[in-house]
Order: sequence, then structure tokens, then C-alpha cells
Amino acid sequence: MGAIHDNARRNPAWQALVLGLFYLVCFLAAGLGSLFTMVSLGSWYTALAKPSWNPPSWVFGPVWTVLYAMMAVAGWLVWRRGGPGGRTAVQLFAVQLVLNVGWSAVFFGLQMPGLAFAEILVTQALTARLIHIHRGVRIE
Repeated sequence: MGAIHDNARRNPAWQALVLGLFYLVCFLAAGLGSLFTMVSLGSWYTALAKPSWNPPSWVFGPVWTVLYAMMAVAGWLVWRRGGPGGRTAVQLFAVQLVLNVGWSAVFFGLQMPGLAFAEILVTQALTARLIHIHRGVRIE
């Protein structure tokens, strides 16, 4: 069965389909997160005391769009590489997407910055774990 998956990873049509699925999943997560965000943008978030270095509101949309696109490509590259730990890495990637949506739900939806801070620490720990798993990996 492993040989079948290895052959699929080398097939350009299959690669394009899976890349499209990674984009779809990432942007569904982004869209779901933005639903939580929009609830609080007009009132609660604008009233928060923010530091002077807080970026202007118009920056967030383009930046998050690029970040989610890069996340989709990164997830696809991990899938395409396969090998030992590949399935675990893709599963951790999915957990990280859930945590990203969860942060928006906690911070904007529930309006609980303290809990959102704790959640972002978990997200960062997972990010560090993913970086550790993939350090030194060369993807061609």
C-alpha cells in the first residue's frame, strides 16, 4: 500500500488535487476564524487598549491571506514528502489549523483575551514541535 501512496505523490495531477485540498481546508479554517472575528470588530475590539505598534486594521486581511496560503503549501509539501512521520506531521498540521480557529473563537467570539493568550501558547508550542520535526528537511 505504501508504494501506491508513493506513486500518487509523484503524479502531477494527484499533487495538484491534493494542493487544492490543502488550500480549501486552510481557507475554510480562515473563513471560520473570520466569522468569529467579525462579531467583535465593530465594537469590542475597537474599544480595546492597544499598543502603539499595533498594525492598522487594513493590514490583517492581506497578511492572513498570505499566511494561510503559505500554510497550505507547507502542508502540501509535507504530504508530498511522505516518509516516516509524514502522517503525524499532517495530523499535527490539522490540529494547528483547529487551534488557529480556536484562538479567533476564544479571543473574538468569547472575548476572553486571557484564555486566548493561553491558547496561543499551546499553538506556539505545536508550531515549535512542527519546526523541530521538519528541521533539516530538504523538499525538492
